[in-house]
Amino acid sequence: MNFRLKKIRLHALFLFVCASPLWMLAQEINSPNKNLVLKFELRENGVPSYQLTYKGKPVIKPSTLGIETKDVASFIDGFSITNTTQTAVDVNWDPVMGEQKTIRNNYNELLVTLAQAKNNNRYIRIRFRLFNDGLGFRYEFPKQNDLNYFVIKEEHTEFQLAGDHKIFWIPGDYDTNEYAYTTSKISEIPSLMKKATVEINSQFPIKNLAVQTPSMMKSSDGLYINIHEAALINYPAMSLNVDATTFKMSSHLTPDAVGNKGYMQTDAQTPWRTIVVSDKATDILASKLILNLNEPTSYKDVSWIKPVKYIGIWWEYFVAGKSTWAYGKENNVKLNQDFTKLTPNGKHGATTEHAKEYIDFAAKNGFDAILIEGWNVGWEDWINNWKEEVFDFTTAYPDFDVKAVHEYAAAKGVKIIMHHETSGAATNYERRLDRAFEFMNANGYDAVKTGYVGKIIPRGEHHDGQWMVNHYIHVAERAADYKIMIDSHEAVRPTGLNRTYPNWVAQESARGTEFEAMGGLAPEHTTILPFTRLMGGPMDYTPGIFQTDLTYYKTGGNQRVNTTLVKQLAYYVTMYSPLQMAADIPDNYNRFPDAFQFIKDVAVDWDNSYILEAEPGDYITIARKAKGKNEWFVGGITDENARTATIAFDYLPKGKKYIATVYSDAKDASWNEKPQNYTIQKIIVTSKSVLKQYIAPGGGTAISIKEGNASEMKGLKKI
Repeated sequence: MNFRLKKIRLHALFLFVCASPLWMLAQEINSPNKNLVLKFELRENGVPSYQLTYKGKPVIKPSTLGIETKDVASFIDGFSITNTTQTAVDVNWDPVMGEQKTIRNNYNELLVTLAQAKNNNRYIRIRFRLFNDGLGFRYEFPKQNDLNYFVIKEEHTEFQLAGDHKIFWIPGDYDTNEYAYTTSKISEIPSLMKKATVEINSQFPIKNLAVQTPSMMKSSDGLYINIHEAALINYPAMSLNVDATTFKMSSHLTPDAVGNKGYMQTDAQTPWRTIVVSDKATDILASKLILNLNEPTSYKDVSWIKPVKYIGIWWEYFVAGKSTWAYGKENNVKLNQDFTKLTPNGKHGATTEHAKEYIDFAAKNGFDAILIEGWNVGWEDWINNWKEEVFDFTTAYPDFDVKAVHEYAAAKGVKIIMHHETSGAATNYERRLDRAFEFMNANGYDAVKTGYVGKIIPRGEHHDGQWMVNHYIHVAERAADYKIMIDSHEAVRPTGLNRTYPNWVAQESARGTEFEAMGGLAPEHTTILPFTRLMGGPMDYTPGIFQTDLTYYKTGGNQRVNTTLVKQLAYYVTMYSPLQMAADIPDNYNRFPDAFQFIKDVAVDWDNSYILEAEPGDYITIARKAKGKNEWFVGGITDENARTATIAFDYLPKGKKYIATVYSDAKDASWNEKPQNYTIQKIIVTSKSVLKQYIAPGGGTAISIKEGNASEMKGLKKI
C-alpha cells in the first residue's frame, strides 16, 4: 500500500480537570468545509449525547450513546468528561484497487474521555471523526486496572432522525441480507414488514421492528442520509431498531448461540458508526468515508492482488436445465466414500471437457479467469441438512481432472477460480482451510469464491455474529499467507475492510443476479444497491445476462431477468467491483458479438470515477477512467421508467477529440418487451460535449471512450 502524506495538523484544544464547570458546556467540531457540525455533551445523570447538523439542518437530533454489559457495570451513565482533544487530518492514500487511484482522507476529530466515578473512575473514550461528507464515531475501551474483560448485552447507540424520511430498507435479520428492497416512509415500515420478509434459505428475522444497514434515507427537506458501520472486526454486525412513531433508530447487535452480543478484552474498540450526509445524491455515491475509517493494510507485498474479469460454469445451473452441481443421483453421501461408485446423473456441469470449452471461450475473448462450481465431491446432499462434514475442498468428482484442467488453462493464459461452498459449516472449513489453500497453490489457483449458504455451524451462531465476523477475517488473513484472493458470498455485509485486507476483493452479501432466476428483481433494485449494499465495498453482482427472457430455455417456467440487455452492460460501470463476471452462458454472447464487445473492453480497476447524476431508486449515471489508460467508460441505468440521461464529458482532457461508442436501448425496447433490441453508434466527443441519451424502461446505456486517429474519426458525428 502506498501512502502519501499531504498535510497533518494536530492541536489539543481542551484540557480541563473534571471538577471544572466548563465541562458542562458542549463540545463542538465542524467538518473541514464547515457544512457539518457535531455537538457532544453529557445529559442529565452523565449520559453521553451527540447531535449532527448539515448546513443548519438537523440530521441527527440529540441522541444518547452507551453500551450495556452483562458481567461488569454498564457504560450507560454516571460519566464525567475528564479530557477532550481535537485533531485535524488531511492525507492522501492509494488503494491497491479501487474506484479512484488516490483517496483523500480529510477530517476533524474530537476524542472525548469519559470516567465513571461510581466505578473507581473506570474510563472509556468516544472518538468522533467529522468529514465533509459525514460522521464516524466509535467507543474505545483502554486497558486499565478495573477493566479487562466484559460481555456486551447490547449497544445503545441512538440515531434520532429529524422526520418521517423516505427510506430504502430490508428487514433486520441475523442470517441473510438477500431481501428485496422496500421503499416507504419510516412510519410505514410496520405495515410493510410482513410482506418484505419473504422466505429465504437460512434466515432469522429480528423479532422487534428493525432494518439492516446500510440504511439509505431522504428527508422532506432534501437531505440524503446513509447510516452504516465501518471496520467491523471482532464485533457483531449492527442492525437498526426502528421506532416508527418518533423516527428514532438505535443499534441492534447480532447475538451468539447463548444470546450474548460480544466478548471484549481491553484494549478494544467497536466498529465505527457511520452517517454519510449531503444535499446531493451524487455525493453519497462518491463518499469514501467508510473506506477512510478502516486501517491501512499491513501486507508487505500486494503485487499479487490484481483485478479479474471472468466467466464461469455457474449461470447454466440456474436456467439451462441441463447442468447440476452434483455428479450422482444419490441424496445421502459421506466424504469418505468412493464417489466413483455413485450413479451419474448425466447432468454434471463441472466436467473436464466442459471446463475446457469455457477455457477456450475465455482465451479467445481475453478473459482473465473462469470459475468452475461443482467440481468437488459432496454436492448431492449439501443443502438444508445442517451437515458439518459436507465438503473437503480437495477431492474432485470422477469426471473432473484437476491437473488436466489446470495445464490446459495455463497453456492458454487463463486462470481458474476455485469454489469453496461451505454450506454454512464454518468449523469444517476452518479445519480444512490450510489443506484447501495448499491444494490451490499446487494447482495454480490464486482466487477463490467462498459461500455460506445454510445455517451456520457452530450451531446456533449466525452469519452476522461476532464468531462469524472473525471467521471471515481469519479466512482473508490466512488466504493472504498463500497469496490467494477472496470473493465471499452469503457473508456479513462489507464495512470497508477491503482496505485492510485488500485480498478480500469482493463480496455478494445482497440479492444478486442469481435471484433473477428465482423470482426476479425489480427494475429499481440496482438503482438502490449502490446507495445501500455497495456503500460498504465492492459487490460480485455477476452481471452480463444477455438472454433475459428465460423461457428461451424451455424448462417450463416463465421467469425473466427484469432488465434490457444494455442495462446489463451498464452494470460493469455502475456496480463497482475489481472482480467482474460475464455471467451468461457463452452461446448467448456469441449471438450478440457487437454488444459483447463492451464487456470485453470495459475496465475493472480505475484511476478516477465521476458520479454524473443519481437518485436512489430512480437512476444512476457514472463515468470512470480506466487505471493507467486513456480510456473512459460510462454506465447509466434507470428503474421501470424511461428517462433521458444527461451525460457530460468534462472529465476528458481539454483540447482533444475521442471516439465514443454508445450502446443504447432501442426506442421499442423495455425490460419486459423486446429487451434485446439495442443500437450501437460511434460519435466524436470532447471535454465540452454533453449527450442527451434515451434510456428505456428498465434499461440502460453504456459508453466506451477511446483515442482515435483521423481516419477512424472520419465521417463520425461530433457531439
